[in-house]
Amino acid sequence: MLDLPFRSAKQLAAAIRRKKIGCLELLETYLARVERYNPALNAVIATDLDGARKRARAADRALARKAIWGPLHGVPMTIKESYDVVGLPTTWGVPELKDNYPARNALAVDRFLGAGVVLFGKTNVPLYLADWQSFNAIHGTANNPWDVTRTPGGSSGGAAAALAAGLTGIEAGSDIGASIRNPAHYCGVYGHKPTYGIAPPRGQALPGRLAPSDISVIGPMGRSAEDLELGLAAMAGPDEIDGAGWRLALPAPRRKALRQYKVAVMLTDPNSEVDAEVQGRLQALADFLAKQRVTVSDRARPDVDTAEAQRVYIQLLRAATSGRQTAEEFERNLEIARRLPPGDESYYARMARANTMSHRDWLAANEARHRMRWKWAEFFKEYDLLLCPAAASAAFPHDQQGERYERTIEVNGHRVPTTDQLFWAGFSGLAYLPSTVAPAGFTPAGLPVGVQIVGPQYGDRACIHFARLLEREYQGFVPPPGYA
Repeated sequence: MLDLPFRSAKQLAAAIRRKKIGCLELLETYLARVERYNPALNAVIATDLDGARKRARAADRALARKAIWGPLHGVPMTIKESYDVVGLPTTWGVPELKDNYPARNALAVDRFLGAGVVLFGKTNVPLYLADWQSFNAIHGTANNPWDVTRTPGGSSGGAAAALAAGLTGIEAGSDIGASIRNPAHYCGVYGHKPTYGIAPPRGQALPGRLAPSDISVIGPMGRSAEDLELGLAAMAGPDEIDGAGWRLALPAPRRKALRQYKVAVMLTDPNSEVDAEVQGRLQALADFLAKQRVTVSDRARPDVDTAEAQRVYIQLLRAATSGRQTAEEFERNLEIARRLPPGDESYYARMARANTMSHRDWLAANEARHRMRWKWAEFFKEYDLLLCPAAASAAFPHDQQGERYERTIEVNGHRVPTTDQLFWAGFSGLAYLPSTVAPAGFTPAGLPVGVQIVGPQYGDRACIHFARLLEREYQGFVPPPGYA
């Protein structure tokens, strides 16, 4: 079993219930680790130590009375900075919001508290949650515990780094463009992007926003697949208004053992070339599965044009975030879009057009999305899951120069736009599908590689179950060196 700070939240909760460790004692263990290791990582950027200690003492008293608050009773937790927590600022990395202290918790925060966690802090994010790195002018740069010169991912980068380094027990992130999935991949932890709409995001939004955003979801992160199950159970289910009319009933996995699964494997795509080191780890996983008598196909795909999927995803992604523009920015972007050559299909051009597109054009993109959604549904009648990369490379070196769409990463010895790899976020996310990222090995340089496990709409439990089987039979969480 792993050393205490690196154990799963489920194992930590079990140790508490068996009185192998007290709630306050466990909290102090993590706080000491934050004090020791966080200065080099800058993953945890805000804390409420007095409030956390008070709650941990109350958890110990409740346990003495045999009053268990929930499945995560006493487990220390941090949460992504974008979630509202009373007493802590919610800034999304935006300097103008540095003094934004919300009056109430996000719904997911209250649900985690109801499950018994001891919430003690928040983790780092990029500006507006809009980068595969996690840096901002308020809190600075979060670093990857496997190599502090590299990104831990974004926008849930601080969350993934804190988990990997053993600074917290469980986490929660959000994902519109792989913001749960790429940090899990880069840091060697687990992350689950739920089916769209099953986990209400109220309170994980910019101030004054109530309407859920298109594509965007909130979801759990942890050091085991079981933690994803616990986290999703806490987060999922209708909000107060919707709960008057519907209940969430995610189907149980149809398979029990690995050999019963039928999976497709996708290693790369023309829209986002994947580095050979990442492909190699996913191919090794596919070979292992085949030896375990899993039915594996490297050719089966949904009948979806991947170029169209990428085009429509960027349209709807940038439309979903376009409401952040001021009136002046909108007018400026409208003029930029008007001046674009008709044949310009660069990311920048697609972004500019989507930022200002008409509702009629949005409806056309949405129609295209739903046609793809039905193609995915047909695919999942034959295959249980699709396995693919979460990103085009392992964690890349920090690069904060210029605009995000101007930056590049190295893939197979040449530079490519960082935005290309949004394909691995949108191919499934566009169609509302769930996916789990689980550890799948390491590059020759020792950087983590994760596999993205995509399932049918509402097939969240199957994705997590498959990750759990891989954890048991292939590879689980491995702590980075130097954090013992």
